[in-house]
Amino acid sequence: MTKAPTELAEEVREQVKDKKSYLGVIDRLNKASVDKHWEAYADIPWDDPELQVDKNDPRWILPPFDRLGETAWYQSQPPEIQAQIGLWRVATAMKIGLQFENLLKRGLLNYAYRLPNGRPEFRYVYHETTEECHHGMMFQEFVNRTKMPIKGMPKALSAVAQVAPWIPLVNTELFFVFVLGGEDPIDYVQRKSLKGGHIKHPLEETIMKIHIAEEARHISFARHYLKHRVPNMNPLRRRILGAVTPVILGVMARIMLSPPGPMVRHFNIPKDVVREAYSDNPEAKAEICASVGKIRDLMAELGLINRRNKQVWKAFGIWDTPQVKGAARNAKSAKAA
Repeated sequence: MTKAPTELAEEVREQVKDKKSYLGVIDRLNKASVDKHWEAYADIPWDDPELQVDKNDPRWILPPFDRLGETAWYQSQPPEIQAQIGLWRVATAMKIGLQFENLLKRGLLNYAYRLPNGRPEFRYVYHETTEECHHGMMFQEFVNRTKMPIKGMPKALSAVAQVAPWIPLVNTELFFVFVLGGEDPIDYVQRKSLKGGHIKHPLEETIMKIHIAEEARHISFARHYLKHRVPNMNPLRRRILGAVTPVILGVMARIMLSPPGPMVRHFNIPKDVVREAYSDNPEAKAEICASVGKIRDLMAELGLINRRNKQVWKAFGIWDTPQVKGAARNAKSAKAA
């Protein structure tokens, strides 16, 4: 049995100046997938007594940065109800995560299907698909062990999302923006939870550490792919990508971080409490904005933010000044394009 990572892996970050440097990144990611990988049913001791899931375990009580936990309503609930709400939140995040990764895997395979012989991306995509399969298995196993009626994505959104796997057949750059839109917000939350010492249950901690370690590679590939491809896109496709990106990020960050409707109904959480915790809470809004900070910086670096589409970022509540050198210059070049 391989132990879960003891330190949080960071994504590969290199300057992609030419095709050679881009291929070098892929080689490193391929090697990393061979050297360090985990299997859902080999590397997690599911039957260890210490890892059993009890819905009334106080270790599931919401961490401080989940704004619902700060409300007087939540704090007035019996400890077992507080724990059940916290567990529901964790399980829902995992269910949505495995649903997103289901879409991701199908899209990656559609992308790989058309790659010519000899392309290193093919091997990397199959490494990532394999890793995502194990993520889906460990997420679903966790959900099963809660014995809660966890649904994941809303039905309407789930139906619309079935379009996502076909995006690579039309626009691979847009697909990898979709990839980052699903992976970055949850990675942000998981890293913050672990670094802040908010994860108390060893099963959740083990799953999170494995997920973060492998997602660091997946996020890195998507970023470097965009860095390699976007500069060579024609102006019209660049404008379209720049306009659509904040819409994707705004929707997906809320899916990942907002309270699930079934949980609200199951525990009869009053609407005014939900508004207090999330809809009208400046700190909750700031969390959503911060969760897409790395992607926003990347879009600025690639010159895909201009005066017009910046208004879309603001409309979705995910705008902040990008923390990238030369962002203003790049934004101007995108505007000129």
